[in-house]
This record gives sequence, C-alpha cells and structure tokens, in this order.
Amino acid sequence: MAEQKKKVVRVEQTKPAEGGAVDTAEPTWTPTPEAKQQALRFRLIALGLWILAIAGEAVAIFWVLRQPEVNLWILIGLIVVIGALALTGSFLWKKANRLDPAKKSDTVRFFVQNQLGAIIAVIAFLPLIILIFTNKNMDGKQKAIAGIIAIVIAGGVTAASVDYNPPSVEQYSEESNIVAQLTGEDLVFWTKSGKVFHVCEEVPDVNKESQDGTIYSGTVADAHAAGKDRLVSYWDREAINYCGFTQEQVDAVKAGIEAPATDAPAEEEAPEETPAAE
Repeated sequence: MAEQKKKVVRVEQTKPAEGGAVDTAEPTWTPTPEAKQQALRFRLIALGLWILAIAGEAVAIFWVLRQPEVNLWILIGLIVVIGALALTGSFLWKKANRLDPAKKSDTVRFFVQNQLGAIIAVIAFLPLIILIFTNKNMDGKQKAIAGIIAIVIAGGVTAASVDYNPPSVEQYSEESNIVAQLTGEDLVFWTKSGKVFHVCEEVPDVNKESQDGTIYSGTVADAHAAGKDRLVSYWDREAINYCGFTQEQVDAVKAGIEAPATDAPAEEEAPEETPAAE
C-alpha cells in the first residue's frame, strides 16, 4: 500500500432525476445527460467518418477501377484512407457505447449497436475487394498486390471494430445495485489512468502513485462518464480486505439482498462506529 496519502476529489454530480439514478424498487441504470450528449457527439463524428469511408470506396469502384489503366498507387492510397476512416469511426462508436450502452434484453439493437463498426468495415471493403479481383483493366500482379493489401487492412479493421465485451444497461445497473446495497449510497472511486472503479478509497489500486496524485469519487454514472469501463471484478475481496465490510455483508449483496446495516460505513446507516480499513 502507498505510504503517501492521495487527495480525494468528488466529481461534479448530476441530480438523481437527471441521470445515473438507481431506483431501489426496480433499479435500472441511466446515463447522465452529459454522458448522453457526449455519446451523441461521438456517434455523429463516427457516422461522418464512416460516410467518408464509403465515399472513398465509391471513388475507388466507380472511378479508379473503371480507368483503362488503373493507377495502382491511387487505389492503394484509397484503401489505406478507407481503413483509417473506418477504424477511427469504430473507435469513437465504441466510446459512445460505453457512455450510453444498449439493453442486452433488446437483442437486435444490442448486437447492431455494439457491432456496427465491424458491419461498416465489411460494407466498406467487401465490394471493393471483389471488384479488384474481377477487374478486367488490371493484370494479375496488380490484382494480387491491391487485393492482398485490401484484405489485410479490411481484416485488421474488422477485427479491431468488433466489440468482444460490449457494455449493457444491465451491467451498469448491476454495478449500481452492488454499490448501493453494500455501502448505502451510489459512490465509487477511481483514478484518471485506471480503467475500472472501486467501492472505497482505501483499496491499493487507487492509492498507487499516479501523475496527478488524485483519487476521484462519484456515482457509477459519473465513473462511466469519466471513461471507466466497469466495477473491478474482485470488488468483493476489496470490500472485505480494505473497505471494512464483513463477509456476511458481501454475501448478502451477492445473494441480491440488501446488506445488513450493522457496521456499514455509510454515514446515514451507521449508528455504530465505522470499521477501520485494513
């Protein structure tokens, strides 16, 4: 554990009614208005980049490949540009999905929203690759060079655009419920460089030396808006070893039961002395 105590900063909160709220009767996570706005901005930019990528494909198909003598270097240049545009769009689209995810229960939308980048990559490259190999104005060597480059770039962009662990409203709701049931409030902790968030500020991961020397705190919605992917997978061990919670409390949360109030560190539910963190 770190010897030097880091400062803890509370990020600007949104009102529960506006976003990031957890309803104890039927808890469902919702993004903050700021997160929704940022996600929309990322999606609009991504769509613009994808439109440019498909426009580049159209130029390659309807102009470059129709020339009596195909300029191989122009064709390769367009293939590279198409790949860069498609990949950048997919990166921004993934960031938007982490700010404002789809519901896993809505199967079709969940799949399309999370894998749209890969779908666009296929659309942007597959017709072009087919037309390269069937083009009558190119010799075998030109087809091999352009075709192999297009296949390699298309494969790389498609693989990078697939979301192998897509976020969902259900995931974020579960995280909010875990935190609220365990601690009595929707409050988590993270660092600027970390990818996950934690249930208390005493855990070693957030107390490691960092460039800004700061631990940030806020709601689960605030954490995701700050770019954090998820609640740390071993939150249960952290809660017991560093946050002062008991095995009984952790087991109760895992069982979907509100954690016992006894010895809970939440201020509004802690009539007894808060247990000291290890």
